[in-house]
Amino acid sequence: MSIIQQIREKYAAVSIAVIAISLVGFILTDYFTGQSRRAGSQSTEVGEVNGKSININNFDSKVQQVVSNYTQQGMEVKDEMRQQIIDYLWNNEIDETLLSSEYEKLGLKFSAADLNEALYGDNPPPILAQQFRDQNTGAYDANAARQYVNSLRKKKANDKDRLFFEQNIIDPIISFGLRKKYSALLAGSAYYPKWLYDKENADQNSVASISYVAVPYTVISDSAVKVTDADINEYINKHKNEFKQEESRTISYVSFDASPSSTDSAKALDGITKLKEGFVTSTDAGQYTVANNSAIQYYDGFVLKSTMQVPNADTIRSLANGAVFGPYIDGGNYVMAKMIEKKEIADSVKFRHILLGTVDPQSGQPIMQDSIAKSKADSIAKAIAGGADFNTLVTKYSTDQGSVTKGGEYDFTFQQFGNLAKALAEFIFYNGKGTKKVIKTEFGYHYIEILDQKKIEPAYKIAYLAKPIEPSEETTSAASTAAAQFAAESRNTKQFEESLRKKKISPRIAEVKSNEYTIIGMGSARSLVKWIYENKVGSVSEPTSIGNEFVVALITEEKEEGVQDAKSARFQLEPIIRNQKKAKEIIAKIGNNRDLNAIATTFKTNVLRADSITFFSPFIQGLGMEPKVSGAAFNPTLKGKVSDPLTGNSGVFFIKTESVELKPTIGQDYNSKKMQMEQGMQQQTVNASVPSLRKSAKVVDKRIKFY
Repeated sequence: MSIIQQIREKYAAVSIAVIAISLVGFILTDYFTGQSRRAGSQSTEVGEVNGKSININNFDSKVQQVVSNYTQQGMEVKDEMRQQIIDYLWNNEIDETLLSSEYEKLGLKFSAADLNEALYGDNPPPILAQQFRDQNTGAYDANAARQYVNSLRKKKANDKDRLFFEQNIIDPIISFGLRKKYSALLAGSAYYPKWLYDKENADQNSVASISYVAVPYTVISDSAVKVTDADINEYINKHKNEFKQEESRTISYVSFDASPSSTDSAKALDGITKLKEGFVTSTDAGQYTVANNSAIQYYDGFVLKSTMQVPNADTIRSLANGAVFGPYIDGGNYVMAKMIEKKEIADSVKFRHILLGTVDPQSGQPIMQDSIAKSKADSIAKAIAGGADFNTLVTKYSTDQGSVTKGGEYDFTFQQFGNLAKALAEFIFYNGKGTKKVIKTEFGYHYIEILDQKKIEPAYKIAYLAKPIEPSEETTSAASTAAAQFAAESRNTKQFEESLRKKKISPRIAEVKSNEYTIIGMGSARSLVKWIYENKVGSVSEPTSIGNEFVVALITEEKEEGVQDAKSARFQLEPIIRNQKKAKEIIAKIGNNRDLNAIATTFKTNVLRADSITFFSPFIQGLGMEPKVSGAAFNPTLKGKVSDPLTGNSGVFFIKTESVELKPTIGQDYNSKKMQMEQGMQQQTVNASVPSLRKSAKVVDKRIKFY
């Protein structure tokens, strides 16, 4: 096995782990369909970032590389996972493009010396550290790694092994190194001055008392104040950054249910019931489930009682060996469960071993003849039985160098069972504490001693025979026919709405964005999303099969990227603007009067008092959240003087500051506070850097043309 193949396989696992953190639950339509569309498309641009084009071929090669990494691990990349990969890589492409521009402005470079240190220094990439480890010392063999990298560099620029190494090892190292330098520069800009410390202390320890009159907006009825579209648009124009919107489409849709009927369910039940006798009498339940195409794959292993999460778990656990329970419903299946075997198994095991390896686990090359390894393992077992020191023998003979420094010891939990060599896992979990034996695995011969076991509990090996409850052709046909008839009668907005009235159907509404692969209320619906973006407002779709439904959709609205219009923002802004208009009427009625008692008399209310107001809290006892009032209370120009009207959240306020007192200072000294604040500022600055760049960037996303 070549080194590059080992790196490729191991790097695949790393890629999967990294990408999995960023995944979100969207669904992607069939990949090969996308490929054929791409072949017919003349455009090679999948998007732009600040005018810089992103080439679809380059982008798609990255997608395919990650997909390949998954499949090399034996994982099936379905539509949902593929879209998660695309979303992750797309966001990464935007970030890297924006950051590259910043690096260029700042003159940041990742030098040859930086790369040399990253590859061969004290903290090499984990993948190289694993592949080039000295078998005697376990230390990183930097020279061997250097020789390998140099051999790759001598190959042609388009050599697949060289390209793979550069794209999956070198490029990420450089990207990470530059981002680290950039982050260090940003973090270094954090500074917490003494004057700010003094001011915050004064503000934090100040307490104000006020007299005030509150004129609630409710003194004017809502019906008396009209909010027009012009009012809303005027407000939006003054606050454009708060009302940005992404491109989207809104649909009104109806669905026709094609879920299994009661007749379909009865048919499925009858079918699985006929298999019960054979399931009971079968001597190989696992093979029986395979032969009868069970919807639940047979697991030839045990499940701990504490982790067993299936319907009727208590009943199933109480079955005698060979007994069958069911049929019962589990999700969309009828299921029967057969108890195969019961054991007491530990949740965690500690053991030690001496490995006489027959193959190198890294290269796959033979390192010892099978007969010699077995003979040595048997001799070690006899020597230990005769009183020989285990630690001496493990140091001298074990080829598992990773465990030699720990005396050959390992700790594993039962959840790791499937990740271990089967013979080893079965031995350490199926046998009791103190058991010693020589066993063989694909790595060679192990002398094993079970040192300790914890949390021993019942475990069960169970075979499940499951048959899905599926809609019959008649059920599907009926729903399909109803949907087709509705679509035929509803070819435009007017007809669609008329059909809804005639059939007394209440439509559902959904807002859809171009790169989404699910629609709320439907689930995976990429083909419908693409149809929505290929058609105009007023278009009605043909029936689309989604899950157990046939959907007919009407495109009702198209929103372009930019600023919201009055219709979109009305729900949010109408109460705000209405209160602003009420405030103007209240203020006009008061005029220049600044006498609290007179104002209170005008609106048939009282002059009230609020004490213990703090600068950093907008909440005032008796008033609620009124930040304008809290701030004005500490305005030195208002001490003993009535303020101009303050338009708050619940009404118009007039206040007079009666007193501002300074409590005894309680807090950290400046140096401690400075260290704490600057650490927080550094983290916030670094975390906000890329989102800030994104906010000001112009990103054109054309993925819908290709995926």
